Amino acid sequence: MIYSDKQYSVSSAQLAKLQQALAAAKEHTSDQSWLKDAEINALKSQIADIEAELLEYELLKSGEVAFSKTYDLEELPRVLVQARIAAGMSQTDLAEKLNMKPQQVQRYESTDYMGASLSRLIEVSRALGVTASGSFEGPRHASNSVFTWGDFHNVAWGQFPYKEMIKRRWFDVPRGANPIEKVKEYFFSAAGPQFATALHRKKVHSGNVPNEYALLAWQARILERARAKVEAGKIGAFEFDDRWLKDLVHLTQRKDGPAQARELLAAKGIILVVERHLPGSYLDGAAMLAEGGLPVIGLTLRYDRLDNFWFVLMHELGHVFLHLFDGFRFDFFDEESASDNDVIEAEADRFALNALISEELWDRCLSRFALSEEAVEIDAQTIGIDPCIIAGRIRKERGNYTILNELVGQGQVRSQLDEASDDLD
Repeated sequence: MIYSDKQYSVSSAQLAKLQQALAAAKEHTSDQSWLKDAEINALKSQIADIEAELLEYELLKSGEVAFSKTYDLEELPRVLVQARIAAGMSQTDLAEKLNMKPQQVQRYESTDYMGASLSRLIEVSRALGVTASGSFEGPRHASNSVFTWGDFHNVAWGQFPYKEMIKRRWFDVPRGANPIEKVKEYFFSAAGPQFATALHRKKVHSGNVPNEYALLAWQARILERARAKVEAGKIGAFEFDDRWLKDLVHLTQRKDGPAQARELLAAKGIILVVERHLPGSYLDGAAMLAEGGLPVIGLTLRYDRLDNFWFVLMHELGHVFLHLFDGFRFDFFDEESASDNDVIEAEADRFALNALISEELWDRCLSRFALSEEAVEIDAQTIGIDPCIIAGRIRKERGNYTILNELVGQGQVRSQLDEASDDLD
């Protein structure tokens, strides 16, 4: 983890050197291809680790991430560092607040507070607004969260919404069996323990503070159903090429557009799974990588409307092509109604908006001002998209969700993308 601006600079310089070494390794000719591949893979791994640490520090310091949670005292040292950075405080600032020397804070953080007494930990926690058994919310109260566990041993399995999971028949609990053990078995089977480690940090864009265990449970279900699709031979090979998105946009004009979109994505190696959100998760969609590196998009269809479906789908595709393979090591969870003060989410939003309607075409849409159904339908026909796309964008930009109700495709998605787990039953 990066603790200060100085360490950030050092890590940035180290990253640049590793990137140069990777470029040189790729150009180097060798008779032993296995040795060259091993060197390249090792460099890529080091680069990914540093990029992830740099991004976490940037997000915390910028205030774009201001929430973290822990149920294990072993995680408290990391949470204290995250809280300090998210509060915009340097190690010197914290030292002044605690009336101690900056070197002492540096020693505490570099040794994970191993030499600190309980009274000192309480003092530091109070100074940073951290509740060790619960959560901290940074002073800027950002609408984004990062959830991470050191490893799966730190997961409080009893916190999973196992009653709801059993109710939905995700797994069975035989008479006399321990449901906590069964939920752990389910998670390991459906997702794998690696999804509850620092290698799969959850970046959540939400107007509500989500329940982290509801996120983990929902992700496990999405990955379980995604794997079933792969094993059934329903998913093609993925290539990092988004030129086919225009074909996806054309599907908005079809009555069975959402169903056809799922088929097109599958052919392009992207798995689309629809699963209702769990209580406390407030999700609309998510993007993640399944084991083996295939992109997975999960949708909850909280709002059964065509305009919402197409925008959320394109937003998650933005994460796929902009962020998932960029070394960040984040799984992205999104709530559409969250605020737009996050750089990464703003990038995914722009990707979605431009994919559906380019800025040039949007500027020509007279319906933005006329606000009539007839004007929207004329613009949609001219552009070659469904009117729901234009109507939904007008409603969002104006912050008025009472207009153009007849054009947003209410109740036309869920019936096409049945939430029943037919992949597993």
